[in-house]
Amino acid sequence: MRTRDGHKLRGYFGRLFQERSELLHNHMGNGEFRYAYPQVQYKVIGGTPMLVGISEGADLLGDLFLKIKELDIGGQKYPVRQKNIEGKRIEVGVSESSQTYRFQTLWMALNQQNHEQYEQADELERQHQLERILIGNCLSFCKGMDHFVEQQIQVKGTFSEKTTSFKNTRMLAFEGIFTTNCNSPITSGWAKPVSRGFGTIKRVSDQTFQVSQTWKV
Repeated sequence: MRTRDGHKLRGYFGRLFQERSELLHNHMGNGEFRYAYPQVQYKVIGGTPMLVGISEGADLLGDLFLKIKELDIGGQKYPVRQKNIEGKRIEVGVSESSQTYRFQTLWMALNQQNHEQYEQADELERQHQLERILIGNCLSFCKGMDHFVEQQIQVKGTFSEKTTSFKNTRMLAFEGIFTTNCNSPITSGWAKPVSRGFGTIKRVSDQTFQVSQTWKV
């Protein structure tokens, strides 16, 4: 499967278990969108489909895991011959040590409001803007996990521009690697639209943090 097929996975499982939980499709019973951080995320990493459950979503996926026998994506059926499930307990929020993460899938950092600011900035200002946006992404994630952040979040990163297609529109997106004192579950997503697999991060290593920019929150 392709990385961009993450939204097809979301649609398939959302329909398959529509009555099971709104966490699977992020829509409430009245049809309105659930704006909270998605606790179930759908991704394709290295050609392999992956479902990630966080908090209540982790319990939900564990319960449904054995029921998955095949995938029907866009009319094409994929028999599931091998499955692997892994659970980890991770404390989210700001930690004393730093972690280095790499984006496994493209990060759609910009919206209509900050895209123009990015285009008008020089290279250094763009770097700082993306670091600030990552801090905001971390805050949003922690808020979605009902965790209040009191300490300063620090980010140092290196990013490169890419383009991707989203809802039939070409969008500016980014690859990159960054170090932060914000602790996050492995293969979770930052920024929007994480439920479709964008902005998936993977921890690279733990290393001493070297501050390039510190932003108060």
